[in-house]
Amino acid sequence: MHPGGAPLREEDIYSRVQAVERARKILPATNGFRRAAVLIPLAWKDEEWQVLFTRRTETVQSHKGQVSFPGGAVEPGDRTLEDTARRETYEEIGLAPDQIRIVGRLHDYPTISDFLITPIVGLIPWPVSFQVSEKEVQRVFFVPLQWLAKPAHFEERPYLRQNGKVEPVIYYQLYDGEMVWGVTGRITVNFLKILGMLSEAL
Repeated sequence: MHPGGAPLREEDIYSRVQAVERARKILPATNGFRRAAVLIPLAWKDEEWQVLFTRRTETVQSHKGQVSFPGGAVEPGDRTLEDTARRETYEEIGLAPDQIRIVGRLHDYPTISDFLITPIVGLIPWPVSFQVSEKEVQRVFFVPLQWLAKPAHFEERPYLRQNGKVEPVIYYQLYDGEMVWGVTGRITVNFLKILGMLSEAL
């Protein structure tokens, strides 16, 4: 729902994301950054829109044990960033590419691990079964958009990077024992603003 209470329709999601894609900021993958893409998977579950997240294992190369969206680095065989997001989603949770309806791209995000991430919004069916990669994913879970859109459920805190630079980082409260934070939290909050579910002032 929007702040006024009207339900968020599928066409609302398409129109708002497409407006961003037409005007999105494209950052060059320079200065050591590697291009990557993640999928923001939306499902109509339990009579509301919910977002799928994964918790990474402790054996992956980067962001060990953290909550994230399905995704990863662009590989030579990927023709587009959408291909990357679909391929990584299939490898991580077994969701076939033809089960994902791409809505559009959001703005790029640099990460502290030197990736330049392009979030891809996609609609996925529900119910659906997952084949989780035990090497990469410890858990798959959903969080309702309405819960994520409540300002009382997240805050911005200073985070000290290894290079000594302090930057603001989004931290959500625990939901079902899981914490969404970091670049995943930032992407989530900005996505909610795009959908009109959060004020641009936050």
